[in-house]
Amino acid sequence: MANSKYEYVKSFEVEDEVMLPNLIVVRIDGRDFRRFSEVHEFEKPDDERALNLMNSCATAILEEYPDIAFSYGFSDEYSFVFKKTSKFYQRRASKLLSLIVSLFSSVYVTKWKEFFPEKELKYPPSYHSRVISCASIEVLQAYLAWRQNDCHLNNLHDTCLWMLVKGGETENKAREFLKGTQKQQKNELLFQKFHINYKNLPAMYRQGSCIFKTKVEENVKCNVNGAPVKRLRRKARIVHAENIAGRSFWNEHPSLLKEVGGFTEDVDKIKLEYVRFFQFENKLMPSTWIVIRIDGCHFHRFSEVHQFEKPNDKQALNLMNSCAVAVLQEIPDIIFAYGVSDEYSFVFKKDSHFYQRQASEIVSVTVSFFSSMYIMKWKEFFPLKELKYPPSFDGRAVCYPSDEILRDYLAWRQVDCHINNQYNTCFWMLVNKKGKSKSEAQDYLKGTQAREKNELLIKEFYIEYNELEPMFRQGSLAFWEKFCMQEDITLADENGSSLANSRNKVTVEHCDIIKPNFWEAHSSILGEMVPKL
Repeated sequence: MANSKYEYVKSFEVEDEVMLPNLIVVRIDGRDFRRFSEVHEFEKPDDERALNLMNSCATAILEEYPDIAFSYGFSDEYSFVFKKTSKFYQRRASKLLSLIVSLFSSVYVTKWKEFFPEKELKYPPSYHSRVISCASIEVLQAYLAWRQNDCHLNNLHDTCLWMLVKGGETENKAREFLKGTQKQQKNELLFQKFHINYKNLPAMYRQGSCIFKTKVEENVKCNVNGAPVKRLRRKARIVHAENIAGRSFWNEHPSLLKEVGGFTEDVDKIKLEYVRFFQFENKLMPSTWIVIRIDGCHFHRFSEVHQFEKPNDKQALNLMNSCAVAVLQEIPDIIFAYGVSDEYSFVFKKDSHFYQRQASEIVSVTVSFFSSMYIMKWKEFFPLKELKYPPSFDGRAVCYPSDEILRDYLAWRQVDCHINNQYNTCFWMLVNKKGKSKSEAQDYLKGTQAREKNELLIKEFYIEYNELEPMFRQGSLAFWEKFCMQEDITLADENGSSLANSRNKVTVEHCDIIKPNFWEAHSSILGEMVPKL
């Protein structure tokens, strides 16, 4: 990021490193997935294809991030356990939870047609994500026992519920009937009324799925005689085990013992409050501006693989803007957002109580929804380009206590946009028009000032930098705007004259947000929550 007088705003960013030797678990779970499953008509109580889609997404996470040693999931949730020595992204909680939830969301949308070829994905799914900092291997053991026990209890209840519904009961009556019943009573209900032995149901439904890497022998090539040459490779494996928190299960898999650790004894009784105590949570300061900044992960490579135009791909930027608009429409507490290149900053109103101002919830939902929307909208902006692999974004939450500091934050991002775009414009003109190598172009521009870069563009390429598209130079601002629709007349003034109905929409502008007169001009559009001068 470029240097400017606004750099001081970085000091408001809070470090959230999970200290060694704590084990790190990142847990994701679906946001309002009950509605999602109803809209997409998942089978009840268990949809095998939906569960296999979740497993496929989790497998992709393990293959992408080698520091994840083990994962366990059921229904619409998954927990990812990192190696005990992991230093992945300096063990920063916000980075870990946002990257995993982002990639999981992207893969889910990408793989949807693979598992539901006949079903349209009607709206983008999103997930919550949080970090559990396990102070010892015993905490991890208790956590895994808790999650698998939850799987069993929830599935047993739902199996009874939906069998009663299929038998003619209303859903409300079925829930009332099951209220207060114990496991034994539910098992007896299934057996006596529906002739179902719960233990004979598929293990994936009852026990959930765990994924970890094991050594598998694979053919890698053939020798001169045509005989296959085999090598041991580590590949993700899906297992359905009765007790994933038991000593015997872990002792069967040496890689887990080495990368995570072993259990000394079996879990006797799960203490839920004990496990919850280790959730790594950061509640954001009240009465401050919350900014969620998301940033593309390895987007330099992503842009090269997908052959984005250099220095700016208008369609790629419009795709980012379209996703930002969708986020504003999805989360009412966001009043405006500013984006440039592969990043976007979402500004929540000062008095927002979205998810009780819990940083992990706000970051994960924002990043997850943005990532899902990026995949869903890809063909709209790149109809002739195949999406080669799903992108991911990281995110962080920062609180700014005053209007002035928030304006300086936005100014910092816009200055960064200008400096980087000016440099990149010069760089790619030297490469594409002058035939310089990338290293030669870097050396040529090293130490040059803004004025010198402008002169280079004018003299060598007849380009007036300030006449380039404002979106490239100034970034994009997305905000709610009130407007009137004359054709939708529903009101009348005191004289009986018709008035146009006022409505809201999200609009995108490309303008100088550093100048004070910008905020004055937009105070009526952005409303009372705009930073006051």
